[in-house]
Amino acid sequence: RFNDTAAPYPHDGLIHQVFEAQAAAQPDALALVDGALCLTYCELNARANQLAHHLLALGVKADDRVALCMERSAAMIVGLLAILKAGAGYVPLDPAYPQERLAFMLADCAPVALLAQEGLAALLPACPAPLVLVDGAHAAAIACHPTSNPDAAALGLGSAALAYVIYTSGSTGRPNGVMVEHRNVLRLAINGGFAPLGQGDCIAHCASPSFDASTWEIWGALLNGARVLLVPQAVLLEPRQLCQYLIDGQVSALWLTAGLFNEYVDALAPAFAKLSYLMVGGDALDPRTVRRALANAQRPRHLINGYGPTECTTFAITHDIVALPEQATSVPLGRPIGNTSIHILDARRQAVPLGVAGEIYIGGAGLARGYLNRAQLTEQRFVVGADGARLYKTGDLGRWLADGTVEYLGRNDFQVKIRGFRIELGEIEAKLAACAGVREAVVLAREDQPGEKRLVAYLLAQEGAQLVPAQLRAELAGSLADYMLPGAFVTLASFPLTQNGKLDRRALPAPDQTATAARAYAAPQGALETAIA
Repeated sequence: RFNDTAAPYPHDGLIHQVFEAQAAAQPDALALVDGALCLTYCELNARANQLAHHLLALGVKADDRVALCMERSAAMIVGLLAILKAGAGYVPLDPAYPQERLAFMLADCAPVALLAQEGLAALLPACPAPLVLVDGAHAAAIACHPTSNPDAAALGLGSAALAYVIYTSGSTGRPNGVMVEHRNVLRLAINGGFAPLGQGDCIAHCASPSFDASTWEIWGALLNGARVLLVPQAVLLEPRQLCQYLIDGQVSALWLTAGLFNEYVDALAPAFAKLSYLMVGGDALDPRTVRRALANAQRPRHLINGYGPTECTTFAITHDIVALPEQATSVPLGRPIGNTSIHILDARRQAVPLGVAGEIYIGGAGLARGYLNRAQLTEQRFVVGADGARLYKTGDLGRWLADGTVEYLGRNDFQVKIRGFRIELGEIEAKLAACAGVREAVVLAREDQPGEKRLVAYLLAQEGAQLVPAQLRAELAGSLADYMLPGAFVTLASFPLTQNGKLDRRALPAPDQTATAARAYAAPQGALETAIA
């Protein structure tokens, strides 16, 4: 009965068809606000159609991939819609990523076209796909195309068509592209049961499109007749400005990473008081911060813990936090959302009893197609359950509580969450091991100060080599995103081992314990935008 989550949603539909239905029903309603630019549903649909016809003229076909490198803007949302209308799946590229990482993603996804803003074109690596500058050289040509909806049936599109590919950190040293389909997004956005949205709502769009929280921010609004308020990056970095921006924009639904929630909980209280739904997640919530938010007279109507890996389309479990006992040391993940099933299994993939720890497996309509160009990894992570249903093996540990909620108990591997981003420590270790002078490398996520989680790299130097943390960090910055860079480097004479000769990660010293370390270096954590997605 815990998995009795069936709810009606357009399981045979397409994302853009649901949007088009909204545009037909309320053409003059505001769809998005980007500073001084406001677009109605009719206007947004027309602009997306023109770009979609331009892509079709370039030869884009069903299930192709089109990469998109843009700042958060109205043009970006037009681009996302246009790519879907042309039958392709979008591949968002964060312009802040290093060239090496962008080059890998472009080579791996092999897009048939690349959309970009003119000001970002110089940042892009070489790519054989045609480059479409939506606000530059190609703007006039795009504007000549018709504003009518492309014929989805003629394109051969179905609900299993590719909607997007989002890259996550990979344990082998290279990112993994998660392929999400239209039906997966529709299960999230329509009748999910955790944050019902309608025509009177406004969702703040704060996330990068390369972070899957953007899926809920954008499509949760546009498929339900609500409007999207695009929040400039500079505003995100100033809590007082952000608070006023949310109030002025009449935002009713907001997503924050756990790290940003901890940072902004007091400063955003006046804006929280205006919210119907405040979704928080991306990492385990700090009970102390949650209690502060609940105790404040200026609190959201619903404070919701949202859990779910990219492979299950943003959210799989949510918990509406009404109260939190003083003695509580964690916040429950909650119950599965609509059309989602949760299974807590042992090592033989057998269900464990109530209260017993096991690994969390996720089933239902949110499961992604798999990993792009990673058939073996897809087979390892997307498995068949005892009843024959397809399940995603999360690597997260949890247990059922008697009331049907799931409690999170940690990880069973070396994957961590930092500022909302999922990181495979093996990817960082592989890059460190390739640095000059490094013999071995181990990376941990440490929380030596409550609520302040950071990555720490432990190194063994090659004979005669002197490792300089600043140089290592600069070398890593050429291939790793900023949020993956260690905040501290510690060089040791040897790694602590257990009796069976295995590395004892628990015995690795804190960065400030320099008596046991040859050298420790605390690097800057980076700008606050790394906490925002």
